[in-house]
Amino acid sequence: MNTNDYLRLLPKTELHCHFASTMSAAQLIAFADREGVVLPTTDPALLFNFTDLADFLEAFRAAHQVLTTADDFAQVAYDGVRAAVAAGSVRYREYAINPQYFAPRGIGYREILDPIIDGLRAAQTDLGVGFRIVVAINRHDSPADAVQLVETMVANPLPEVVALGQDDLTPELTEDPARFADAYALARRHGLRTTAHAGERHLDSAENVRVALDVLKVDRVDHGYMIVEDPELTERARESQIPFAATPLSTTICSGWTLDHNHRIAQMVRAGLNVSFSTDDALFFRTDMAREFQEAIPAFGLDLDDAKNIALAGIDGAFCDDDEKRSMRAQFTAQIAALDAALADTPTSR
Repeated sequence: MNTNDYLRLLPKTELHCHFASTMSAAQLIAFADREGVVLPTTDPALLFNFTDLADFLEAFRAAHQVLTTADDFAQVAYDGVRAAVAAGSVRYREYAINPQYFAPRGIGYREILDPIIDGLRAAQTDLGVGFRIVVAINRHDSPADAVQLVETMVANPLPEVVALGQDDLTPELTEDPARFADAYALARRHGLRTTAHAGERHLDSAENVRVALDVLKVDRVDHGYMIVEDPELTERARESQIPFAATPLSTTICSGWTLDHNHRIAQMVRAGLNVSFSTDDALFFRTDMAREFQEAIPAFGLDLDDAKNIALAGIDGAFCDDDEKRSMRAQFTAQIAALDAALADTPTSR
């Protein structure tokens, strides 16, 4: 065993995973051909070349257009889990699903959620990967639409749907978390957990993270990298241990950042923040959970102890119940002990 093997086999959660991005490239191309959705190219080597976050979001929206039938949703759900387990030892995953992308084509809330849950339940039975679902506001739509989405969630309770989140950008290409304060307040009143994309790019400010914490009152922050520009807010986050779901590889595309010792995620880890790793959009960023750890940990100047802490932080930040967290922590601890022993017994590791 070497360090790369160790990081691949390290048990992992993934808390920031957009469902449509769990498709394979072959599925995306085949579904697009079936539905008459025009892609820039059908060459997987060229299909995912993006210049920035706004450019990526055009492809992200197109991916939702190719998913049409219940079989599509269930197949993508199951196959995505199988791929995640094989590539990166994922043991638990939370999916951001945005019903608003499908509404213009007349695909209703339960028509989306029910088959996805069926596929994920089957994968849990076969592969042992737990899951929960975060229903995401489309920030490109209006605050009134966001409130209506939460009302739909409340009217259609599903045990696997536990939280409200958000994705996309506003029509002005901003985050503007306060715009959706009414939807978040309604979600909290009905006992839903909350998370929000905030402080993702250099164009976004640490103030957006503050708004997510103080106005939206989130339980977890997606991204949040710009927090390190505000020492007071960083210290507050360290003390509270609010979870951050970070996605290292996405920052090289959406923000053009280099994975190095000065990367904002590296700064967050060194500052003692509660940081876990996720892929965000594995399909579009050509990544998986193994790659996130294998590339980011050494590039950030972190070590295997940091990697273990990041893996365990994913349990802390998960929206599952306490019993499931205790079970996962016991499993992870045992698996990590076995990996430590295997690494120690490898001559090249000494």
